[in-house]
Amino acid sequence: MQITALSGGVGGARFVRGLVQALAASPGASRGDGEPTQLTVVGNTGDDITLFGLRVCPDLDSVLYTLGGGVDEDQGWGRAGDTHALLAELAKLGVGPEWFGLGDRDLATHVARSLWLGQGLSLSQVTERLARRWGLPELGVRLLPVTDTPIETHVVVPDEEGGERAIHFQEWWVRHGARLPASAFTVAGLAQATPAPGVLEAIRSADLVVLPPSNPVVSIGIILGVPGVRDALRGTRAPVVGVSPLIGGRPVRGHADACLAPLGVEVSAAGVAGLYADFLDGWLVDHADAGAPYPSRLPVQATDLLMRDVPGATRLAGELLDLAGGLSPGRGRRAVDAGPAAP
Repeated sequence: MQITALSGGVGGARFVRGLVQALAASPGASRGDGEPTQLTVVGNTGDDITLFGLRVCPDLDSVLYTLGGGVDEDQGWGRAGDTHALLAELAKLGVGPEWFGLGDRDLATHVARSLWLGQGLSLSQVTERLARRWGLPELGVRLLPVTDTPIETHVVVPDEEGGERAIHFQEWWVRHGARLPASAFTVAGLAQATPAPGVLEAIRSADLVVLPPSNPVVSIGIILGVPGVRDALRGTRAPVVGVSPLIGGRPVRGHADACLAPLGVEVSAAGVAGLYADFLDGWLVDHADAGAPYPSRLPVQATDLLMRDVPGATRLAGELLDLAGGLSPGRGRRAVDAGPAAP
């Protein structure tokens, strides 16, 4: 089997880790030649940012650290047991921002990435090097950035004079906790971006495409916005199965509700399904959302969506594989009207 997952940060990384575990435990998780299933993870790069002169890729790093066993489990991001001596010293020198916490071990990743990018390597090549450091190939996982083109998400928010201004997504998300009302999201460089090598092929040649429970606007939505990706999902022969990032109209973590509101999309599992209706073949939701009005004839399965630990994420991934196993490619997307496209 060839499985392709489109992933954001914490939620996506934890689900993918569960998927790796579920595949390893499944007697049928191998190709006909006896080789193990190949899992390709296409990571969001829309929330990348340059800080202290270093290129930081939060979602890619969350996948690396989570699958590699080095993540801070309480946060879901950053390195376990990290220290912050460098940031403290920079603060004493008056160098900011102080609101974006980067640990010392975490900073080593960003130094290496920035050094290699400066030497002319693409983000894909850099990510491959980092993936080897964290042992992803040994897990049967290939991690690809959705694009090698630098893109950055900005949020339009009110300014102090009654007008509007655009701030980097990370400032809105981390510094302000998404409390500033957003009127729009813009992604610098997105129109000129091209899919990174291997991304479209991973979708087109997959036996299954998975949408983990990641933010539908600023994670999955950005991946879909890279020219060619959404068309590849519409055209793939593989079933496309997703996991709702909302339970009872509330995000499990993060601020997906604050991201959906500017789009005029209902903050619900059904509302998110509508964003994917032109390619979605199956949808996994929480028991709390089982009775919602979903797009016509879209196969929907209810379960407990909370990933409380690795076994919980493994169980959830196994249920997604069970749902996918009963679907015909294109079943859902042929049966529903396309919903509004995510930005």
